[in-house]
Amino acid sequence: MSTPSALRVLVAEDDVPTRIGIRTILDAEPDIAVVAEAENGIDACRLAAESAPDVVLMDVQMPQLDGISATRRITEEARHEARPRVIVLTTFDYDEYVYGALRAGASGFLLKRTPAEELVDAVRVVANGEALLSPELTRRLIAGFSRRDESERSTVLDSLTDREREVLLLIARGLSNREIARWLMVSVETVKTHAKRIFMKLGVRDRAQAVVIAYESGLVVPSS
Repeated sequence: MSTPSALRVLVAEDDVPTRIGIRTILDAEPDIAVVAEAENGIDACRLAAESAPDVVLMDVQMPQLDGISATRRITEEARHEARPRVIVLTTFDYDEYVYGALRAGASGFLLKRTPAEELVDAVRVVANGEALLSPELTRRLIAGFSRRDESERSTVLDSLTDREREVLLLIARGLSNREIARWLMVSVETVKTHAKRIFMKLGVRDRAQAVVIAYESGLVVPSS
């Protein structure tokens, strides 16, 4: 049985057996509660507004409105303080899905074949404000962005201090706040303060969006 403070999850998946399977996995956790289910992108947007979930699990290939478009609508239309975090689910980890999902405002990306325990952990990680990208996907995205022409790269990082750039680089490489603190030999609270300032200066809401900017700006390259 879930607790009153349980993480609220909306499952948006048009395949009924898959949706039931995801709900069964999540509802077995005492700190997670599935509060709504959607079978198409339009319903996902409506239910996200009505049920105020903390996390949305969004199938990328949804009828009526695809998952990436639905993700963009949900993250843009929700009030900032009540904006849910979205994990995009798909059968295949195509790079265009990953990049499109992150650009649309998703905080994470998972394959549907992800083991149950990893799915549960993913919900908790994203609800806690962390980005969710596997090292393999991160390496591929870095390699792809590094092939961009230098003239295409943004100067959006000009407002960051040297230390903030260093922290952003480590975030983009997939390190947690605790790992960054050990790497820089500072406290976790100091890392959190740097991260908040980075997000504010870049105009992003979480680590996933900061990672996109790190790639697009050319801060992250394979040799880093």
